[in-house]
Amino acid sequence: MLDTSLAGQLKSLLERLTAPIELVSSLDDSPKSTELAELLTEIAAMSDQITYSRADDDARRPSFAIRRAGTDIEVRFAGIPLGHEFSSLALALLQVGGYPSKESPELLEQVRGLDVELHFETYFSLSCQNCPDVVQALNLMAILNPRISHVAIDGALFKDEVDQRKVLAVPTVFLGGEVFDSGRMTLEQIIGKVDVGAAQRTAEAIAEKAPFDVLVVGGGPAGAAAAIYAARKGIRTGVVAERFGGQVLDTMSIENYISVPHTEGPKYAAALEAHVNEYDVDVIKTQRGAKLLPGIGEGELIEISLESGASLTARTVILATGARWRAMDVPGEAEYRNKGVTYCPHCDGPLFKGKRVAVVGGGNSGVEAAIDLAGVVSHVTLIEFDSVLRADEVLQRKLRSLPNVDILMSTLTTEVLGDGD
Repeated sequence: MLDTSLAGQLKSLLERLTAPIELVSSLDDSPKSTELAELLTEIAAMSDQITYSRADDDARRPSFAIRRAGTDIEVRFAGIPLGHEFSSLALALLQVGGYPSKESPELLEQVRGLDVELHFETYFSLSCQNCPDVVQALNLMAILNPRISHVAIDGALFKDEVDQRKVLAVPTVFLGGEVFDSGRMTLEQIIGKVDVGAAQRTAEAIAEKAPFDVLVVGGGPAGAAAAIYAARKGIRTGVVAERFGGQVLDTMSIENYISVPHTEGPKYAAALEAHVNEYDVDVIKTQRGAKLLPGIGEGELIEISLESGASLTARTVILATGARWRAMDVPGEAEYRNKGVTYCPHCDGPLFKGKRVAVVGGGNSGVEAAIDLAGVVSHVTLIEFDSVLRADEVLQRKLRSLPNVDILMSTLTTEVLGDGD
């Protein structure tokens, strides 16, 4: 089931297990159930700490639980977590098996202290690079706190369920059967939403921080570079960022970073953060700047007000706020975001299998999206306002060769319409 390289990596990781775990499946007669049984059998053979059995105790099939033997500590997957979710599978095996998380002790203790029943379901796609962060964060919460449960569901495999619950973007998280949130979320952000009083405590902690010599606003590549250069001078340095990595986190493939022929956005962002953490830099995440209040007079401190209500001060502020995906800025776009309007063909494309879709924009990103989607959906219409496409010629030739693609030139998108859902 696994190729030789992946199997070798996983077997090596499983040597770190300190507690026995059970893989318990729920299957039917489908080919996917056969695949899952093969995968779980293969994994169980990699370690004497792992056993596999079939119980058929879950209505979702194929699905399986990873359970610490003799306890109620478990996480569940509905589907076969390969692709981008293979890392979630490996990490779940390790953490259920006793391997400690690398998250901060304060954050882990905050999860353990949540005194409320929380039952999460996350819909993902195997091609989504944003989904593993959410799946892994919720899995960790379920492992740490017996009042929390989590099941990760492959939306492409459970299409009827996705249609019934009107899931049109991944990751989408349900809590207690109701939509909790969608899109990339960190563990800090999830805890902030479910832990009453967390935002106030965080704001109070931020307010107590001493002034920085240099405060960088923004955690993308530019912000990371600024923080490293400042910290290397031995001065008190801080970074405040809504999410470390910025827009890079949403980038599937990076091929223009000199000396690195190819990498993926989340992997590059993790490397940036690891590099910053090599220095004495105070990284303040899940915070968004709201206002800059320059000091008056020589030597006066600059104040940054945050949306959370907290504020930070510094002698010098470096603004590295980066960029965001372009929006169409037409009526209906915001109302139908994640209800048919989406911004990631890799993540959400599998949810539109067999449907007719439109791609707005004829640059490299738009044409690449249309090419990728043409292999999944029934028909693609590419809409471009200009009289020519701006994508590279090699991409244009590929696009025009596809039989299920139409191209509309000199066409302005003016509105998004829908039925309310």
